[in-house]
Amino acid sequence: MTPPHGTEGSPLEPFSDEEISGFREDTPGLRHRVHLNNAGASLMPNPVTSAITGYLELEAEIGGYEAEDAEAEAITRAYEDTAAIVGAPPDRIAMTEHATASFVAALSSIPFRPGDVLATTRQDYVSNQIQYLALSDRFGVDIVRAPDAPEGGVDLHAMEEIIHRRRPKLVAVTQIPTNSGLVQDVYSIGAMCRARDVLYLVDGCQSVGQMPVDVEAMGCDFFSATSRKYLRGPRGAGFLYVSDRVLDAGLEPLFPDMRGADWIADDLYQPAPDARRFETWEYAWALVLGTGAAARYAAAVGIERIRDRARGLAADLRVRLSGLDGANVLDRGQELGATVTASFAGHVPADLVVELRRRGINTSSQTRIDAVIDYDEKGVDGALRISPHYFNTDGDLDVLEGALREILRG
Repeated sequence: MTPPHGTEGSPLEPFSDEEISGFREDTPGLRHRVHLNNAGASLMPNPVTSAITGYLELEAEIGGYEAEDAEAEAITRAYEDTAAIVGAPPDRIAMTEHATASFVAALSSIPFRPGDVLATTRQDYVSNQIQYLALSDRFGVDIVRAPDAPEGGVDLHAMEEIIHRRRPKLVAVTQIPTNSGLVQDVYSIGAMCRARDVLYLVDGCQSVGQMPVDVEAMGCDFFSATSRKYLRGPRGAGFLYVSDRVLDAGLEPLFPDMRGADWIADDLYQPAPDARRFETWEYAWALVLGTGAAARYAAAVGIERIRDRARGLAADLRVRLSGLDGANVLDRGQELGATVTASFAGHVPADLVVELRRRGINTSSQTRIDAVIDYDEKGVDGALRISPHYFNTDGDLDVLEGALREILRG
């Protein structure tokens, strides 16, 4: 796997107890509960909530349009900080309402024709899989899923063969699926796409804020992301990275609006010269500022150190869960991230979420329809999803383990 720049070298210094205490003090939601649902929606730290509420208060005082003008510099900085977290120039970032809006805008810009090939993986996110099938139904696009490798995750040799022989119009890959801890090798696939001049779309919804991301090293043309997950930003906000190659090729979303294009004659419009062509005019600018603040906070904490701690906690958790009666840890792959999934014999995952929440522990669950291919292959109807982050502690895992033992005995 080709790593993002800056991740090679000697091991990083782990967070001290004082640092962890500071992160937790910055996170009011941790005072009364154990939050292990960061793959769903993390808890915002104080600087993020302050950025959002401060802007909303300004809107209430002076008006929405006026607040946008007054905070123009802060908005510009939000773009800069968001771009920096993925290694991109600010004018290559489009702000969106969420990761799916980013992904759909990118997908809609590809001029598919009947018979075109879209290559993807068996592990791609459920909404993406549905969108691929919709393209197949409406436009006759041939959806080709590369098989998994024996150890889990996409088989890189098979993907390279598909790219070489089928010459897809687009390769679309989810870096970290929503349904497991798997981290797919999107950097190697990017090199394949660049070598054959194939457009490449990466879903980084679970990646940003959890691990280093370098879109240039990745070789992707689009990278879609959300704010609410491991980045620790607000819900209802996301962003899309757009490459120079996309802009030079004149690609644009199917339905641009007046922020993404200028109406210059009665029968002519002109797309914006940068990533703004993928934006819409109306924004919750408070959430854009919150996204920028979250990116700034993560960068200050240190993305590599975040990755190491979150993955260390997840690895410990997999060992703990393996010792519970009836537990089946489902994560497979050469590289595993901070999301842990498991099934429990005789227990419905959604019911476990409810029981844990009653005890002040946040997790989430999935059913078969969230990952039909993966869950059918693993022979389960769904999973309990537990996703620690760098602010979690061994004590949090102790509380979870004790609660699960109690519930399973009951």
